[in-house]
Amino acid sequence: MSDELRPRQLTWAPRPPRPLRVHAFEPFSETDGPGTRAVLWLQSRTLGCPSCRDPKTHARRGHQVTGEEMFAHIALLTGWIEGVTIRGGEPLLQRRPVLRLLARIRDETSLSVILFTGYPWPELVRMPGATALRDRVDVLLSGRGDEDRHLGEGLRGSSGKTVHLLTDRYTAADLAPPPNT
Repeated sequence: MSDELRPRQLTWAPRPPRPLRVHAFEPFSETDGPGTRAVLWLQSRTLGCPSCRDPKTHARRGHQVTGEEMFAHIALLTGWIEGVTIRGGEPLLQRRPVLRLLARIRDETSLSVILFTGYPWPELVRMPGATALRDRVDVLLSGRGDEDRHLGEGLRGSSGKTVHLLTDRYTAADLAPPPNT
């Protein structure tokens, strides 16, 4: 039998992990949660929240960064920051690379994690990976923003967002806006 007619042996190779599509990264913020935090804004949004703070994050394009590269940036900040806040766009439209990044943060650092999503809690808990997400996030802010229910202060931004304390690391008082002085 000629080589052309012989069946080829197929080898399976895992697909490389998808990169994160990043809109912006701020290494030191004091407005996106308790303490000084790194803030990662991810690209991509399809939920159409009427009061979105940054519509430039809606496009699917973005600077592509591997989870390993992003983790390396974050790990260098350990000792300088209290935690990481992940915003969007919609982070959960990039659920697999986000979960991989969150696993590394949880397993290899002592940093806290706050994640914003436009998905309401009932939708969120039915998503694939919901248990892994809850295991890797300290505070989850879920639900769509609503300009008519704008709060004007604090992390929630809108009364349409709900706060879920998934660990005992923070209390509601830790997330409250500072008193006016």
